[in-house]
Amino acid sequence: MTGGFFMDKIDARIISLLQEDARMPLKQLAEKVFLSAPAVSSRIDKLEKQGVITGYNAVVNQQKLGYHITAFISLEISASQKKEFYPFIEKIPNVLECCCVTGNYSMLIKVAFSDTQELDSFIGQLQEFGNTSTQIVFSTPVPHREVAVISEPVHIG
Repeated sequence: MTGGFFMDKIDARIISLLQEDARMPLKQLAEKVFLSAPAVSSRIDKLEKQGVITGYNAVVNQQKLGYHITAFISLEISASQKKEFYPFIEKIPNVLECCCVTGNYSMLIKVAFSDTQELDSFIGQLQEFGNTSTQIVFSTPVPHREVAVISEPVHIG
């Protein structure tokens, strides 16, 4: 992003509203931020072009789709293995998120599988890259949520 731009309180409110309901009609968004629908559309376009809004997703119930096991897997790999590891991990549809982290393990991987046998098989594949430590999720008192949007004018870029 060259030059950057300023995000004001209205942009922050639009982002917050879209995070709550990405399918909110433009007219309803406009009413909530006291602007015209074309003005809101223009702001959304700007936020998309600047990379602030990167996409829109449906939130689904993993259990109802047959994914009964959610786990976090820590993986210890060397920096030289990342070139081979990244394409491998990107191709696994059960991987919900993979983060390069600090600490004893270099990767933290969130996965969803239908059963523990599938999870075990996947861990076996991961162990070809290095040591693993796995935590299976029992419950989620705070489910995934979006980031809070700062409502003060912020220079981005």
